[in-house]
Amino acid sequence: MTTPVYTRLRDWLFQDAFPLWAEVGLDRANGGFIERLNPDGTVIDDPRRARLVARQIYVFAMAETLGWNGPARPIVRHGLDFLLDRILIGDAVVPLWTPSDHTPRTGFDLYDQAFVLFGLAAAAGVGERTEELAERARGVRRRMIEGWKHPVAGFEEASPRTLPLKANPHMHMLEAALAWSAVSDPDGGWAALADEIVELCLSRFLSPETGALSEFFDGDWNRIDGEGLGVVEPGHQSEWAWLLIRWGLSRGRPDAIAAARRLIEVAEGPGVSDQNLAVNALSPALEVRDARHRLWPQTERTKAAVALGWLAQTPEEAARAEQAVETAASGLMRFFDHPVRGAWWEHLGPDGAPAPEPTRASSLYHITCAAVEMSGLDGASRAARSPV
Repeated sequence: MTTPVYTRLRDWLFQDAFPLWAEVGLDRANGGFIERLNPDGTVIDDPRRARLVARQIYVFAMAETLGWNGPARPIVRHGLDFLLDRILIGDAVVPLWTPSDHTPRTGFDLYDQAFVLFGLAAAAGVGERTEELAERARGVRRRMIEGWKHPVAGFEEASPRTLPLKANPHMHMLEAALAWSAVSDPDGGWAALADEIVELCLSRFLSPETGALSEFFDGDWNRIDGEGLGVVEPGHQSEWAWLLIRWGLSRGRPDAIAAARRLIEVAEGPGVSDQNLAVNALSPALEVRDARHRLWPQTERTKAAVALGWLAQTPEEAARAEQAVETAASGLMRFFDHPVRGAWWEHLGPDGAPAPEPTRASSLYHITCAAVEMSGLDGASRAARSPV
């Protein structure tokens, strides 16, 4: 789906974003990657999160795949060396590492587990130490299952248990499982994990009243709509829809695709403001709770629109999907009107004006993933959409 807006997005990535983050985004003294830049382009010396290291490995692996002629492969190796040296200790993931005193923060974090697995899959997928990384990933999965498996399905947040349980880390674990299914899955463990998470989503995460996806749950996977935890995020409606369509097409599951279509209806209905941008949050009754616009939901809106194109049965449906991609990606590019070339605003207000705050390197994963999906070059998506 090579649309005019894709060409603009690719040009911005190739000419501005990838060069910026390849230069100032690398910590050449300590390893890993810079987390944030001030609006004037100066670096903020934050601790290094496991999820950011993994996301940047993905970004530059995909930069090479998309055809960027910069030093993508050396940057993938830079990130991978840091991940294997500082973040992945045996089969355990260190969520946070501080460069000032080289101190790791230990403990289990399901979100970070998911992204480390995803980053390993991205590196292996472009041919970096594929067999070694596949074995390391299986070790992480095995330890995770042995230590934090939920008795019904999915995973706990900690051991001993902490509540609430969360949908969002499971979404990224599904993303990682689909990625590994496309790269290396000799025992079928990644496919089985993807299936389990989707079934959990379909049975517990979706509201039977509205079809919307909730975020927080009690220990038995019952939705929590009170205690300030009742929230519906339009960005996550779109992101889950993209994944459910990928999975549903690969498994021949029209129920997953129907659920995804409803999630997109929520995201594109009450989840879109009069600025034609995805808002941050709705209530369980699908009323606007946070009318600001973060960058990353615009990328997920774009990916969901691409996925609708996979479902198109007529030229008219394909044309509507292409227009939806154009609309969503054009909204995304409004965030790139920033004083630093290759940086972006994380938030636009309800009136569409930018909120002055640091640029987060982690958002480049979202932008790059949207570009990859628009390009049609995502091997993981293609494999997941092939009948099994």
